[in-house]
Amino acid sequence: MVCTMAFLRALRRTARMIRHSPRLSTGLPADDAVLLDAPDERLSPALVAAALGEYEPAAKLLATTRDAAEWENRDRYLSRLVTFARNRDGWLNDWLANAPHDPDALLVKAELAVRRAWESPARAERLRDVGPLITAAAESDPRDPVPWRLALDHARGTHASHTTFEALWEQAIRRSSHHYGCHVAALQYLSAAWYGSHRECFDFAERAAEDSLPSSLVQALPVRAAFALLIAGPDVKTTSVLEERIDTAADLAITLSAAFEPGDPWPAEVRNLLAYVLVVRGRWDEALEQFRLIGPHASSFPWSSVSDDPLGQFLDARDGARLQVASATPLWNRADHSWSHGHYA
Repeated sequence: MVCTMAFLRALRRTARMIRHSPRLSTGLPADDAVLLDAPDERLSPALVAAALGEYEPAAKLLATTRDAAEWENRDRYLSRLVTFARNRDGWLNDWLANAPHDPDALLVKAELAVRRAWESPARAERLRDVGPLITAAAESDPRDPVPWRLALDHARGTHASHTTFEALWEQAIRRSSHHYGCHVAALQYLSAAWYGSHRECFDFAERAAEDSLPSSLVQALPVRAAFALLIAGPDVKTTSVLEERIDTAADLAITLSAAFEPGDPWPAEVRNLLAYVLVVRGRWDEALEQFRLIGPHASSFPWSSVSDDPLGQFLDARDGARLQVASATPLWNRADHSWSHGHYA
């Protein structure tokens, strides 16, 4: 009898999935329409030109962000340009040869050197060697907080003391008190994987979010702290207090996500991160809603942290959320019973 009941429950679950899955796909782009880290309309021409060996569009883009003090955009575009330069840096070498003191070229050079040093088995030693490049980038425009985000990452990799890190943090927030990248760098330093703990990570993230401006991405810091805890491994035991902090962080990130239009690429990474946390927490309906808001904008983070195939992991998680919601939806509702007055009337 027990086996029969289990079999019937499995049949009903399958029937619900088959019935509701197509409807729940509404608003979700097809798999082949989803792009990983798709550039926006400002960055795309710079990447295309760099592929042709031309640096001028990238130089103009970064100069524009610096002149207008668009520090969040500047950091984001820098990261994407450096990712491209890791394998194809001829355009950057030409830029540096033609404008060796250009603040934007120096910033790209410093970020690229830091990335390559992080990948080296002799990480700490290599990072110490690139310290002067970060200093040069910071001195080239004293207003810019982005070199200080690099300095914070550099300090983490060179095992800098808390005192040294706090001095760098003070310089960073003096230039931009709500800069998201600098806050993320500080959060990583305070994480359990480096020099802090999960509680320190949450404490910092929650205070920063509380002090942040409306619709600031800094409000996503707590959900980053939650993510760090969730991927820490099975040996890390979560208490009811930590689990409550995870769900509260997700709730705050849901509110932040709602402040932006569906399909907006600006909050895409935050929405991807939020979707991951909601999936892990089994909050399927809310996860599916975030996947709808993400639209075609899958991001490498967080999926690359848990898989060598971030796009595939994104699509699998999206399908999983859809099927979970479908399987939990009643097979028939009152409106569906209209068939009894139709063919069989």
